[in-house]
Amino acid sequence: MIPALGPVLRAPGLRLAALLLILNGVFGATLAPYTSLIGIERLGLSHEAYAAMIICASTVFVISSVLFGILGDQRLDRRRLSLAAAAAMALGTGLMSLFPTAPVFLFVHGVLTPFGGTLFVQSFALAREAAAARPEAERPAILTTIRAGFALPWVLVLPIWSALFRTGIDILWVYPAACAAALALVAVLWRAGRAQVGGRIAGGLSLRAALRELSALPVMARVLLLGPASSIVALYMTLLGLVLEGAGRTAGDVALYAAGLAGLEVPFMLMLPRVLARVSQTRVIAAGTALYCCHLALLAPLAATPFVWLLLLPGAMGGAAILTQPIAYLQELLADRPGAGASLMALQKIAGDGVTALCFVLGTALAGYWLVALLGTFIALLSIGALLALDRHRT
Repeated sequence: MIPALGPVLRAPGLRLAALLLILNGVFGATLAPYTSLIGIERLGLSHEAYAAMIICASTVFVISSVLFGILGDQRLDRRRLSLAAAAAMALGTGLMSLFPTAPVFLFVHGVLTPFGGTLFVQSFALAREAAAARPEAERPAILTTIRAGFALPWVLVLPIWSALFRTGIDILWVYPAACAAALALVAVLWRAGRAQVGGRIAGGLSLRAALRELSALPVMARVLLLGPASSIVALYMTLLGLVLEGAGRTAGDVALYAAGLAGLEVPFMLMLPRVLARVSQTRVIAAGTALYCCHLALLAPLAATPFVWLLLLPGAMGGAAILTQPIAYLQELLADRPGAGASLMALQKIAGDGVTALCFVLGTALAGYWLVALLGTFIALLSIGALLALDRHRT
């Protein structure tokens, strides 16, 4: 049995955070691998329009996440804010289920879904609040276990979609399924009431003071340098369906690849607390970024060959690090304010999405999807090298 699983199951706040992340994982696994495929190949969006949608989504996500994080710290009850976010997810996927057109797609994925993404951020804030009641030595393993809960549904959901796509089901059925997951989130939050965090963390600052704290140079520099590390995950999710379909593979292969990667990520995530006892967090993030860059850079050249499946191992090892450790790293920058600390993820994401959009537009205009991946990996490696230099003397 996983040692940290017991405390997670016993503490109401940790249990709620874990359940929210698992359902978020179901939602993400249902939509994320196919969003670019639906928007570009099915609905006919141009690459430029899709890149503009990414920037719009990032802007909505960062503004709502920062505001919700600060408000959550002030009130120390995130249920209503999270409920509003879950409702936006349900509304967006419901609209696409009923009206699958390009304008609706742009509104849903440019506004409603990123607004709903604030629930993901608040889930981590809730987990950190609840973990404050546990001994300090236990917290990294507990929080890593909860973060692994987001990856677990990808292992279960994607093979189901792979089998369904092989029967000929329309790819647009992902939207009713995602809507069901969002409605489950609404139901969980509606019934949860106020989560018992179990440990009191310092209350939030005023809006102006909190924004000043978030924009401090030591904090913002690290957030911006971590952005490109998140951009390679966003690039992977954007390119996976396009690259594999371009190589003659089916939507079922897309689902199997994403499921295989997620399935391998989970055990590597659970191993990370032992690694962190010997290696600094920044070096773990750097190593994970390098491995993930290798996986992303080789995806297009190997997509049509059987060797593409070998990329799952370095991709999973790298993904385990860059999907869990930047979150913990950023929350430690503002350890006394879990909501504001978690909202740094949104600032990191907008920096990463800016890189994603730039690489996508330049790469597709100049050469193709392989150049998009190469540009993203180059920027990611450059930024993570700068972060290593910045943190060289940081304890």
